[in-house]
Amino acid sequence: MKTEEALRIAREAELDLVEVAPNERPPVCRIMDYGKFKYQQKKRQHKGHARQIRVKEIRVRPKTDEHDIEVKVRQAREFLAHKDKVVISVVFRGRELAHIEEGHRVINRILQSLEDVCRIESPPSQQQKRIICTLAPK
Repeated sequence: MKTEEALRIAREAELDLVEVAPNERPPVCRIMDYGKFKYQQKKRQHKGHARQIRVKEIRVRPKTDEHDIEVKVRQAREFLAHKDKVVISVVFRGRELAHIEEGHRVINRILQSLEDVCRIESPPSQQQKRIICTLAPK
C-alpha cells in the first residue's frame, strides 16, 4: 500500500501510522494509537525486571524450645514463599560449645521441616561459635 493512502486511512480512523519494522524491504507499518503502544512497551519493560532476592536470617540457640522452633520454621516458610533466601544459624554461647551435637540436632530438625519448600544451597557448617546453613526457594 502506498504511504499516502495509509496516512489517509490512519487519519480517518483518528490513529497514527507507526513504522514497526524499518529495516525490512518494504518497511512494515501499522495503524495504531502510538501513545498506547509506547505505554505498553514501557509496561513490558518494567515487567522484565526481576525482583531483588533478599537474604533473611533465622537465629536459634541449641536450647531453643520446640514451639519456638516451629514459629521460626513458619517464618522461614513465609520468606521462602516470597522467593527470599534464608540463612539458618544456630548460635552457641559459653559452655554450650561443649554440646555441638545439640546444635546439629536443631538445624537438622529445621531442615526436615522445610525440605518441601526449599533446596539447600550450602549445607550446615560450623564457623566459630555458630552453625550456618543457607536455603534457597525451590
